[in-house]
Amino acid sequence: MVSDTPLEAPAEPSKRTASGASPRPSAPTRRGKAPAIIGRRLRKLDGLLKATGQAQYTDDLQLPRMLHCKLLRSPHAHARIKRIDFTRCLQHPGVVAVLEGSEMPEKYGVIPWTPDENALATDKVRFIGDEVAAVAAVDELAAEEALELIDVEYELLPALVEPEAALADEQVKIHEHSKKGNVSKHVELAFGDVPRALAGSAATAEADFVYAGSTHAAIEPHCAIGNYDAQGNLTLWSSTQIPHYVHRELSKVLKLDPARVRVIQPFIGGAFGGKSDPFSLEFVVAKLALKTGRPVKCLWTREEVFWAHRGRHPMKMHFRSGSRPTA
Repeated sequence: MVSDTPLEAPAEPSKRTASGASPRPSAPTRRGKAPAIIGRRLRKLDGLLKATGQAQYTDDLQLPRMLHCKLLRSPHAHARIKRIDFTRCLQHPGVVAVLEGSEMPEKYGVIPWTPDENALATDKVRFIGDEVAAVAAVDELAAEEALELIDVEYELLPALVEPEAALADEQVKIHEHSKKGNVSKHVELAFGDVPRALAGSAATAEADFVYAGSTHAAIEPHCAIGNYDAQGNLTLWSSTQIPHYVHRELSKVLKLDPARVRVIQPFIGGAFGGKSDPFSLEFVVAKLALKTGRPVKCLWTREEVFWAHRGRHPMKMHFRSGSRPTA
C-alpha cells in the first residue's frame, strides 16, 4: 500500500484515563461529528516491527544452553513398532537425550470425540511421516546425524490408503478403539423434503469429485521451544494459533499442574488454519526440557510440514443437485 503519510509522522495526541489506558472513541455528537478514528489511515500495530525485521518469531529466539531436537519419522503407512534401540544413537557425539512414545503414552486431541493422537507413536505408526522417536543434541547437525543411528524394527500391517478399502475391511483398524471399522464419525443432515425437491426439479446433475488435499504452505514452518526452570515451571514458545488448547493438552500429556505450564505465542509467519492443532514437536521439546533441564528447540523442515501438517484432507465426494426456474 502506498501512503503519502511519512513513516515518522506522529499520530494525533491521544488522551488517556487515570489508569493510563486510551479511552474508547466517542460516539457521534448531535452535530454529526464522526469519531476521530473514522476516515483516518490507521497503522497496523505490528507493521513497523515486521517491516524492519524487529519482530521475533519462534526460531529467532535463542536461550542459553539450548539443545536442538529432531524427530524420527516412519517410512511405513501402517506398521507395528516391535523394538526401538537407541544404543548407537546415544554414542554419537553431541547427543544429550533421546525420547520414545512410551514416555508420553497419554492420548490427546482437540476434538473431544477423537482423542486419538500420541506425541510419539507408542504401539504402531499410522501414516508415512508419523513421529516415532526424538533426539536432542548440541546442534541441529548432530541431531540429524543421530537420527540415522536409531534402530527401529517394524512389523508391517495392511496399508489402507483408499477410503473404500478402509470401509470394506472392518477387521483391519487404523485406530483400535474405533466402534465401527475405520469410521471416525458419521453425520447425516437433512433439511426439508430432499427426495421431493429433487423429483420436482426441472434439471438435476450428479457427479463424483476428488480433492487431492493441500497444505497451507505458510512461510514460517512449525517451530517450538520448551524450557523447564528451577522453580518447576514449564514455558513453551510455539508458532501456534491455539495457545490455550496447547496449554490444556500439554498439562494432560505431561501430567503437570496447569498453573505450572505457560504457552507463549510469538509472532507467527503465516498459518491459515495449519497451526490450529497441538503438534508432536510441542510435546517433544517440553518433555526433553523436563528430562535434560535445558531449553530445547525443534524446527520442522518444509518436507516435515508436508508430512505432518493438519491441512485440508483428501476427499472423495458425491453430489446430486436439482434446480428449477425462479418465478
